[in-house]
Amino acid sequence: MSHRPSPVASWVCLLLRLAKPTECQRSLRLNKYRSSGTKGIVTDYPDLLCLHLGSISRSLHPKTRVKMPHAYPFLSPEQKKELSDIAARIVAPGKGILAADESTGSVAKRFQSINAENTEENRRLYRQLLFTADDRVKPCIGGVILFHETLYQKTDDGKLFSQLLKERGMVVGIKVDKGVVPLAGTNGETTTQGLDGLYERCAQYKKDGADFAKWRCVLKITPTTPSRLAIIENANVLARYASICQMHGIVPIEVAMATVTALRRTVPPAVPGITFLSGGQSEEEASLNLNAINQCPLQKPWALTFSYGRALQASALKAWGGKKENGKACQEEFIKRALNNSQACVGKYVSKGDKGAAAGESLFVANHAY
Repeated sequence: MSHRPSPVASWVCLLLRLAKPTECQRSLRLNKYRSSGTKGIVTDYPDLLCLHLGSISRSLHPKTRVKMPHAYPFLSPEQKKELSDIAARIVAPGKGILAADESTGSVAKRFQSINAENTEENRRLYRQLLFTADDRVKPCIGGVILFHETLYQKTDDGKLFSQLLKERGMVVGIKVDKGVVPLAGTNGETTTQGLDGLYERCAQYKKDGADFAKWRCVLKITPTTPSRLAIIENANVLARYASICQMHGIVPIEVAMATVTALRRTVPPAVPGITFLSGGQSEEEASLNLNAINQCPLQKPWALTFSYGRALQASALKAWGGKKENGKACQEEFIKRALNNSQACVGKYVSKGDKGAAAGESLFVANHAY
């Protein structure tokens, strides 16, 4: 009795024809399993099928499923524990991430707003102020993302920023992507570059003190986007990035924004934490919205915390104004925002009205380039 092949079977048949024109055609048999009503594929070339059936093996009958070879070796128990411990430290209760990984170009725009010159020394001085703020900030910041330049900069007394942060109990992170580029065949959508050489960069960054990494993919949300092509491309890029990072003992941070409902539908409970971006909100809006998310009565198996750049630094930057004598004022504004967001992480933030120099100002940038 003959049966019409399913689309899956037809696709496999095509692959086999391309690979072994005659022998595979004779070997391929489609059998209907009466107990389940599904079709299975039996072949004399299991190794050949192994190359093509990874994404569809679940569609096949259990007796005919093939086991895919892994592109990377499994992590050892020691590696898994290291990654788990790092992730737990980053999203410990009340803690979030300070995103201090602005590129030289992004810093130029920020410094221009306060009439400060964008020199390497000024960038070092400003970040030193953030990293040396007094101990009130320690219970609020679990990790700090650094730019490549910042990872190798030092304090006035010659201590590497990475060493300073570790001594303060903060996990050091590093931005490893190379920015977004246009994705051909789409309406203004992008993919992220930087996979080339990532293996070697991660190995070096781990030696230099980094324990987690940031990689940003951007999906354009409109009535017609994101396209399926953009979704698949960016998902593949993120998966490859994450796998490479984990091999080197670096926890991969994937940047995204979502609602609690969407998270419950898509994110496994085993994920330790999810960090939200400020997305151009004012400092105060970012704190209030994070607080509202954590007050949501739905069950949330992960820590919902922050990875803020502008929403932690806007008032601090304005208070500093590029002047050395304003260092203390800069640190006070930074500590204030860190404490507010620490409370928001556990749903206990109450706006006191003591807004900083730029707390209520919108940080939205139209067509922001990541």
